[in-house]
Amino acid sequence: MISIQVQQLTKRFGNVVALHGLDLAIGPGELFFLLGPSGCGKTTLLRALAGFYLPEQGRILFGDEDVTRVPPHKRNTGMMFQSYALWPHLSVGENVAFGLEERKVAKAEITRRVGEALESVRMGPYADRKPNQLSGGQQQRVALARALVVRPRCLLLDEPLSNLDAKLRLEMRAEIRRVCQEFRLTTVYVTHDQKEALSIADRLAVLDGGRILQVGTPREVYRRPVCRTVANFIGETDFLPGKVVAHAAGRLTVETAVGCFDGIAGDAAHPPPAGAEVTVSIRPECWELHPAPPTRNAVRGRIGESIYLGEVAQYAFVTGNGTRLKIFERNPRFADGTARGELFAAVAPEDVVVLTA
Repeated sequence: MISIQVQQLTKRFGNVVALHGLDLAIGPGELFFLLGPSGCGKTTLLRALAGFYLPEQGRILFGDEDVTRVPPHKRNTGMMFQSYALWPHLSVGENVAFGLEERKVAKAEITRRVGEALESVRMGPYADRKPNQLSGGQQQRVALARALVVRPRCLLLDEPLSNLDAKLRLEMRAEIRRVCQEFRLTTVYVTHDQKEALSIADRLAVLDGGRILQVGTPREVYRRPVCRTVANFIGETDFLPGKVVAHAAGRLTVETAVGCFDGIAGDAAHPPPAGAEVTVSIRPECWELHPAPPTRNAVRGRIGESIYLGEVAQYAFVTGNGTRLKIFERNPRFADGTARGELFAAVAPEDVVVLTA
């Protein structure tokens, strides 16, 4: 296992700055996700780690070794691309063996390591098949075995599941997590799929415009985003503009158009002062509906449109001034049309995240 350090990394393509002086530390054995919208710089960073792009500034370290100028074939990384990139004329076993043959590994050693790699991804019985005889999920397992067989110092994955259907994506998420833990691999995984990142990452970084906005565990980033961009990208949320009217004991009170809310600062190190213009972020599943008014953090309104999904119902909650809030109710009580009158939507202070406007 190795750590990965990115220090003040800058990459340009002509006049476009793709990475702006990035700093990032990835621990040994971490399954680390790079997440963000298209064009945010996540794939550029991954390719810089692989050695395909040379940065104009900054350094990349694998452990204590500076690999910034080391060519890709000497970095000993395993890489999986968005496309499977399997040779169609070679068998599964020959595809997996390709990297070892290029490294001039002894034939007996190749046979042994190919067998081990295929068994690790549960593809041992398919060694003699051609790629066109495999399903998409099986081809992706072969691509993973090919990346693992060279015994890389780290594994780099570029949207590896984007070509699979929903069921196979779920299956392969668990498989990739299992393999990374089994081989104790430091893994950097690029995706734009939030659920993918939240479900299997140890930690993740959200990028936008070539900059890292936030780094943390999935729970930290989802529950306490530091800015509106992160809150908006990870999951769904209700945004309410407002002004800080009080700040005491780590709690903020924000006045909004639908009422006052006690909450917490998204960026705990830099909480907004009293009088600051802010945005309140509240996740739809954090609201609770009540027939009687709670003591605090409550909004009066009624249910507009509703979508019943069995274990959850999704509501458009219309407040007295016409503001529409998204509310997700688990084990729904109000989705059958019985709640036609006035209700109160309430939220706990720890679920009210105050973001600098």
